[in-house]
Amino acid sequence: MNLTPNPARRSEKSQQAILAAALVLCIERGYARVTIEAIAARAGVSKKTIYRWWPSKGALVLEALDDAVIKTRPFPDTGDLAADLHSQMSGVVRLLAHPPLGPAYAGILTEIQYDDDLARTVQEQFIDPRVRGATGRLRSAQEQGELPEDADVQLGVELLYGPLYYRHSLRRPPYDAEEITRLIAHVLKALGG
Repeated sequence: MNLTPNPARRSEKSQQAILAAALVLCIERGYARVTIEAIAARAGVSKKTIYRWWPSKGALVLEALDDAVIKTRPFPDTGDLAADLHSQMSGVVRLLAHPPLGPAYAGILTEIQYDDDLARTVQEQFIDPRVRGATGRLRSAQEQGELPEDADVQLGVELLYGPLYYRHSLRRPPYDAEEITRLIAHVLKALGG
């Protein structure tokens, strides 16, 4: 099943109202208690309109999240790897720690355990592009001599971001600036930087 909606069939005004309603309702009710009916009512559209554009609540909320995150800046590359990682990872922590994105994303992570199509879409459209950005920055650091050529950049990305998502998923307090600095230092040391 293809979870990618057909944008040619959408009214921009209705689309934006639906995406905004989904995120607001995730804040008010929590992802699990949000329904397509409630989103339709809040956005002033019919359920049929929503189902014509999205196959599930998860696909709709994922697009709302992706739309909100896409507006953030690209991965920085100032020539200082630790500073760039700190800047980008701090942004991730802010997104995960605050409504509407944090609670909505937690709901998506729960739903992908039961919805293979949504899991594939999350991987392809949300996770993979961000992993490519982080991997690209670590490869750039290799080219600039900040990391050894044999550093495992894929593992580095997992070591850097895994703890952020671990805390988010288990609803533990998010990393603060000092903890992010320590995490980056440990990972860069492990990679030989």
